[in-house]
Amino acid sequence: MPEGDNVYQAARRMHAALAGKRLAASDFRVPAFATLDLAGWTVLEVVSRGKHLLHRLAPPGSTRDGDGRLSIHSHLSMEGSWQVYGPGERWRKPGHTARAALTADDGTSAVGFSLGLLEVIATAEEDAAVGHLGPDLLGLDWDPALAEANLRALPERAVGTALLDQRNLAGIGNIYRCELCFLGRVHPATPVGAVPDLPGMVAMAKRLLEANKSRSRNTVGGFGPRNATWVYGRTGQPCLRCRTRIVHGSLAEPLPGTGPLLGETRERDIYWCPNCQPLR
Repeated sequence: MPEGDNVYQAARRMHAALAGKRLAASDFRVPAFATLDLAGWTVLEVVSRGKHLLHRLAPPGSTRDGDGRLSIHSHLSMEGSWQVYGPGERWRKPGHTARAALTADDGTSAVGFSLGLLEVIATAEEDAAVGHLGPDLLGLDWDPALAEANLRALPERAVGTALLDQRNLAGIGNIYRCELCFLGRVHPATPVGAVPDLPGMVAMAKRLLEANKSRSRNTVGGFGPRNATWVYGRTGQPCLRCRTRIVHGSLAEPLPGTGPLLGETRERDIYWCPNCQPLR
């Protein structure tokens, strides 16, 4: 699943390609918006909010802020992506996986493939779509004290689960949660209330995403391209700190829309070093 820095990069690419331009055509390949035509609308900006994307558009002839503006709200989920194309450039993904295509007057286009969520909403109502998110690690609203307080609200919850809950802080995906637990020397199943340095873990999350938001290849371990991570995806390989073999397992997390400790759960992969991260 794309992490917050990947989504931030996607927003920046599309903003650079489309902002200030008028759309010549739009194509929404989802039933709810299949007949929506945004030709003539102007792309004001493209921004990320955690792992969500918002294309904000103004209608033809708009002269006032908020005057009938719409936002295309999308989430990449596990396999989605937005790609930018030049005039006449051939798509790099199969056409049947496209869910939205926006083409500017100059022929530049942005195409969303395999999107997990796609909807068009009034810009004034964005809060209903993304207002549940916690402080954005790469956003202007970043507030480490609030993020820490959100995490501490359920001290018995596994820290590896709490870090993934976008209501606590927005932008951490599975890779970063495994890496943060390693760097904090805690097992992902450790209760939040037992984490020795939770403020340090929150600060590290901010530093990692900031460091990678402008890189084409994320490097968490700092050992170059062959060792881009400390533990994630390294099952059976020696720990880069102590040489103990990395272990792979799973940890349940609440499905979206359910209570933080109630309702259905799904398993997500976790990786850890049993020597550096013993479960206490």
